[in-house]
Formats: sequence, structure tokens, C-alpha cells
Amino acid sequence: MTFREELQKQRWDDHRYYHHNRINQFLHLLSASCFLISYGLVFFHPAAAALVGWLLAMTLRQTGHFFFEPKTYDEVNKASHDFKERVKVGYNLNRKVVLLSIWALTPAALLLSPDLLGRLSPATDLVGFISNTALIWLFVGLGAVVFRTVHLFKLMGVQSGLVWMTKIFTDPFHDIKIYQKAPYYILKGEMYDTMEDWYDDVPLDQRT
Repeated sequence: MTFREELQKQRWDDHRYYHHNRINQFLHLLSASCFLISYGLVFFHPAAAALVGWLLAMTLRQTGHFFFEPKTYDEVNKASHDFKERVKVGYNLNRKVVLLSIWALTPAALLLSPDLLGRLSPATDLVGFISNTALIWLFVGLGAVVFRTVHLFKLMGVQSGLVWMTKIFTDPFHDIKIYQKAPYYILKGEMYDTMEDWYDDVPLDQRT
């Protein structure tokens, strides 16, 4: 399988297994827009980029997954939730709980060690504390991507790891492309995607 074919397959599997609910799709659309703003900010104001990325983009995205996406048996794909969790290439819900816990505990870590064991200049006011927290969040996000990528090198091979990393960084662009009609379907009362008319360019042998 070529790099492009595997990227297409990972995207297809991610969509069909974890994005049935239209509200989840809509929240991904909003999240993707926030991530693009974060991408632009990271070159000029990294702390602001991390705040937008974690507090807005990630909160919207994970709200869709944890609260709206069905976790019952998947009739469309003939797969149980446990099966989908096992075959998830990136961060499944259990791994996300660990990652989000690390993210949430960051402020507590700074309260215990304001200079983070000598790695940061201690904050002297609330703005400085928020800025230091945001910078750690930025490295937590990047570190999570690097960690899982290297882990996938071992589990699935170098190409699969690089494909997943590419998917993660380009997801905001792709999400806007594929979920831009989510509000329209919600207004029509179609709350779940049947996957029947989506991703016409996915080869049939990759749809099962």
C-alpha cells in the first residue's frame, strides 16, 4: 500500500468508525476551524496557539467523541465498540482519557513547581501562570503526536506511523472539507451518517 493509499484508508476508518453522529461532525467542523487559527498563531504567539488549540479545538472535538458518538454496536460497519477501540490507529477513547488527564493536571504541576524544575521562568502574576501553562500544553500536544508516531513505528511500521502523523496534522483541513454540510443535515433532522454516499474515492476493498 502506498503512503497516499494508507493515508486515505486511515482517514476512511477514522470517519466510518468514530464519526456517525452529525453533532459530532459539526463539532469537528468548529474544532477544525479553531485548529487552523491555532496553526497561524503558533508562529507568532505559541502560548495563544496552545490556548486556542486545547481550550477550544480539543474541547469541541472530544466533546463530540465522548458525549455524542454512539458506543453501542455499529450496525453500519458490523463492529462492536470494543473492536473499534482495539483497532484504532491513533488515540482511542481510553488513551485520550490518559492524555486529557495529563493536560488537566498541568496547572497543578505548575502550582507545585512554578519553574517546572528549572525549565521555565516562574510566573509572577496570573497572566504569566496562564502563559506558562499554555506553553506546557503546547509541548504536551506535540509530545503526544511524537510519542504515538514512534510507538506506531514499532507496532505497524515506519510508514504507518508517518501516515498517522500526517493525518493528525492535516485533519483540520480534511474535516472542513468533509463535515462542512453537517449543519445542513442537522437542520434536516438527519442525526446520523449512514456512510452510504461518503468518500466515493475509497476503493471497495478498503471499505470493509
